[in-house]
Amino acid sequence: MAMDTRMNRLTARINWLWRLMMTGCCFVLFGVGGLLLSLVWFNLLLIVQRDRAKRRRLARRSIAASFRFFLAIARGTGVLDYRINNLDALRNDRGCLVVANHPTLIDYVILASVMPETDCLVKSALLHNPFVSGVIRAADYLINSEAGTLLNASQQRLAQGDTLLIFPEGTRTQFGEAISLQRGAANIAVRCNSDLRVVLIHCSEHLLDKKSRWYDVPPEKPVFTVDVRDRVNIDEFYDANEQEPALAARQLNRHLQHRLTSGLQSLSGINDASALS
Repeated sequence: MAMDTRMNRLTARINWLWRLMMTGCCFVLFGVGGLLLSLVWFNLLLIVQRDRAKRRRLARRSIAASFRFFLAIARGTGVLDYRINNLDALRNDRGCLVVANHPTLIDYVILASVMPETDCLVKSALLHNPFVSGVIRAADYLINSEAGTLLNASQQRLAQGDTLLIFPEGTRTQFGEAISLQRGAANIAVRCNSDLRVVLIHCSEHLLDKKSRWYDVPPEKPVFTVDVRDRVNIDEFYDANEQEPALAARQLNRHLQHRLTSGLQSLSGINDASALS
């Protein structure tokens, strides 16, 4: 019995060291890949494709393909695993907001890998990150600091059939803390008269939240569960003839917070039960 316990501890330690090394390799791969896309591929697109809309579409598809490659490497080396429930609904969405909670650094990577046509609302601070700034510009993502043009730009993108991915928390949630939503996604939905798709992201381990470092590797391999829920019909929350947009946005924001919070509680319970079975 004592020998088995020591062997199990040794195996777990070796597994953890392997995942630590592979996590470091994956971070290097992500950074180098972002630079290569920005410095080589996207500049090449500027030369060979002069039409802005087509160039943006090619850039987004390239980003999705590179993310799928990255996730395949991360999964293959045992760094993480993930599953997406109701994936077809997410892929087939057009002209709506996709709102998701934001527990880890790679939530966007997982979602964008299966949404090659998606638009995204990003923080302006990311434009100063050399590894992702070129990606943001090439994909022509919307910037949250451009308040004067954001609503018009969002409405134009949604009207042409884009899906707009938003993390309404505004930043990654710290592990163990309650979700708190900013009102931006609800405001856009109300003022652009757009339905919303709710997406829940649950990670089985404490990983890459706002205060984590890349080398804070959990004792067990993290497993992401992405649960694509039903669309929220904006007509149920806003009637321009009867309500003020600000009031409707507050009500919708409360509804989204409830959907995300209660959904994550149930999803966490299901995953915990699965782990024990």
